[in-house]
Amino acid sequence: MPLVVVPTPIGNLEDITLRALRVLTEADLVACEDTRRTGRLLAHHGIKRPLMAYHEHNEERLAPELAERAHAESVALVSDAGTPLVSDPGYRLVRACIEAGVAVEVLPGPSAAVTALVASGLPADEFVFLGFLPRKGRERGELLERVGREAATFVIYESPHRLAKTLAQLPPEAPVAVCRELTKLHEEVFRGTAAEAKVRYAEGVRGEIVLVVRGGAEAEEPGFEEVVERARRYVAEGESPSRAAARAAKESDRKRSEIYERLVSC
Repeated sequence: MPLVVVPTPIGNLEDITLRALRVLTEADLVACEDTRRTGRLLAHHGIKRPLMAYHEHNEERLAPELAERAHAESVALVSDAGTPLVSDPGYRLVRACIEAGVAVEVLPGPSAAVTALVASGLPADEFVFLGFLPRKGRERGELLERVGREAATFVIYESPHRLAKTLAQLPPEAPVAVCRELTKLHEEVFRGTAAEAKVRYAEGVRGEIVLVVRGGAEAEEPGFEEVVERARRYVAEGESPSRAAARAAKESDRKRSEIYERLVSC
């Protein structure tokens, strides 16, 4: 029998797939963070199955037991909201099942990180999920420095009580989206700079927050010759001059035409 990883709604109870409902209906056991919360979700959809509390405080102890049970029973793993393992318990159980030779089946479904990324309006071709930042210390500072210099889109889970502090530590001109209460009645997406968001939420905020930040605001803009050299490397790796120029242009504020002209003239 498999362990089936089942994403659950991040707010709106209708955001669950027919396949997920079938798996939960057929499961011999549903492992969940909070039996009360999962119980309400199952009751909403007319499902009644045995539940086991599986959370960060007992997952190390219970993972081997659940992996053993999954040899003979169908075990479904859910978190309180979204996809298990993504800033939620489940990694140890998945690893235990893999090591025990138990099949692991993962269903697609809701994820606050991906929902916020798409809603942000920021580039989604390259993104970094940081989960919850450390509250303080060197590791927190190093992560925020990375956001300042790396040209990627960063997705961060943030407490409403620490949002203002985090916004104040970002480069003021960094493009951000503050996504609050996604899929719920009072859903809100604020798009602007970190400085604008800091002013917007100066009086505090409530609800669950996903902060999306376009990184690289503190990185030095490469000179034209550096951009052309980058395009040359892409050509050496096998790309056509046209595609190499387009790629280098996308990674800088230079025009593709001027990069291409310099590239083919040398």
